[in-house]
Amino acid sequence: MKKTIIILSTILMMYSCDVYKQIGGAYNLSQCKYDFNSIDNIQIAGVEVGKSKSISIAEIATLTTILAGGNMQSIPFSMVLNLDIDNPNESPAYLNGLDYMVEFNDMEFSRGKLDVPIRVEPGKSSIIPLSIGVDLKNLMNRYSKDRVSSEMSRFLGVSPGQTKVTVKLWPKVLIGDVPITSPAHIPVTFLFGSKK
Repeated sequence: MKKTIIILSTILMMYSCDVYKQIGGAYNLSQCKYDFNSIDNIQIAGVEVGKSKSISIAEIATLTTILAGGNMQSIPFSMVLNLDIDNPNESPAYLNGLDYMVEFNDMEFSRGKLDVPIRVEPGKSSIIPLSIGVDLKNLMNRYSKDRVSSEMSRFLGVSPGQTKVTVKLWPKVLIGDVPITSPAHIPVTFLFGSKK
């Protein structure tokens, strides 16, 4: 009986210690500084956008046609949004994954999950790549074709103006083998696009 109690106590202490470390690492992550780094691999309806720094006249014509919607059943859009994360803490910041949501000018754009552990050493920085995928046709049905077309035109550089991009990150920690998502999110906001 005493051996069983000792073994159970040891297991509980190991889990408690691990949970404490994970919560501490997640807390440090919430104290990190986040900023926009870059956007890669932009594709809309099979068209790769922005290989060069400026958008061509041919790309503008193609994108305008796509964003008009027409009789298209779906308009798949994908990209990779890279965020900088700087850890000013004296101990590592880490977590087991995160859920995220991206908004364009307060319009919910996409949700996703990153199920890869993240660790940023004290005083160091890293990049978090977030894969974004959405069917713009579904967004047009949810909001309106005009609003989605307008937001995407600005974001892609077809029309002038900036897009306020808000990213909400919900860190995950493991308790045993069960992932627990934080009820509070970490907000990251930046402007994307030309001012004119």
